[in-house]
Amino acid sequence: MNISSLCKGFSLACVVVAASSAFAQSPSPRGTVTSFYDLKTSALDGKPADLGQFRGKVTLVVNVASQCGFTPQYEGLENLYRELSDKGFSVLGFPSNDFGEQEPGTPQEIATFCKLTYDVTFPMFSKLVTVAGPGQSPVYHFLGTSGHLPAWNFSKYVIGKDGRIVAFFPSEVTPDAPELRRAITSALAAK
Repeated sequence: MNISSLCKGFSLACVVVAASSAFAQSPSPRGTVTSFYDLKTSALDGKPADLGQFRGKVTLVVNVASQCGFTPQYEGLENLYRELSDKGFSVLGFPSNDFGEQEPGTPQEIATFCKLTYDVTFPMFSKLVTVAGPGQSPVYHFLGTSGHLPAWNFSKYVIGKDGRIVAFFPSEVTPDAPELRRAITSALAAK
């Protein structure tokens, strides 16, 4: 199933608004987190990961999946990472099976697929839940405070050096899209 069939009769904006509305109705926040870089999670290999290691950098957070029509975006994400990593930028991949069950793999299967198919070298984290509800990851609980939650795989959040959400882009916005590049460039130029 692709996003256009999922959204049949609705614009992407309507889907994003619906996802945001669902988030707004979720239970009270799980503590006060004021920076993305205050969060802790797990790396794809299961080891603890402190997102504080990215403080002072600009990051692009993406919910990824191996069996999605948008999966070829891995190539553009890797190119973006390689091009800008020496300028204080990183891509952070968060596998999710929330949309169309398009990430059914184990951590090892995901790692192997990413390496062999797209030579992914940017940081990848444990599979998590992006959608609002009791199982939602604290990472996406925080990202949802932007008023946007992913409506499909490969949604993108630009996070500033201070850990605040700078911009959100839906799945269709590719890693080389001018509007995404402008948001990243602007965030990198900020003090």
